Amino acid sequence: MSKIKKLEIENAIISITKINEDDFICLTDMAKAKKGDNRAADIIKNWIRTRTTIEFLGTWEMLYNPNFNVVEFDHFKSEAGLPTFVLSPKQWIEKTNAIGITSKSGRYGGTYAHRDIAFEFGAAISSTFKLYLIKEYQRFKAIESSQYNLEWDVKRILSKANYHLHTRCRKELHSPEKELYKRHGVAELRRRSGSVECCSF
Repeated sequence: MSKIKKLEIENAIISITKINEDDFICLTDMAKAKKGDNRAADIIKNWIRTRTTIEFLGTWEMLYNPNFNVVEFDHFKSEAGLPTFVLSPKQWIEKTNAIGITSKSGRYGGTYAHRDIAFEFGAAISSTFKLYLIKEYQRFKAIESSQYNLEWDVKRILSKANYHLHTRCRKELHSPEKELYKRHGVAELRRRSGSVECCSF
């Protein structure tokens, strides 16, 4: 995971990070925003165990994950809806080799999902929350893009200035007079130039 950034949605702080250059949004923070700390894990488990969610996750993985375990996916899909069926994000990841969700326990852990999946989870919380999430995410990407373009412009200007400076130095260091001086000394340089004045370098 790269450095974690924050989105603010309906007075709640939602973490966002990059994994393999893709944005992953914290489902744990999203669940906490609606139901509080104590029920966040249960909300995610209840969401992931439904047939609709499993079909959505399975389709996403088949589109983007060549190592996805389709056999285990089919097993989960056949079990979904039964009263005895339970599923956690970690079980989903371990059994199917899923890459769209990542889950880590501990103080700085949580369940993160690719933005496509996070938007789907947002709809399960409420349609209003999903809309605010999408809007805030788009605002975040616009700011990120502006910062990237500014950084790129600065790097381009510095690179151009450095190129001109380097070229000028090379010309001055490798001028015909300098080369003559290096090879034959100042006396030969004076003789060839017809000058009796002292040359300084």
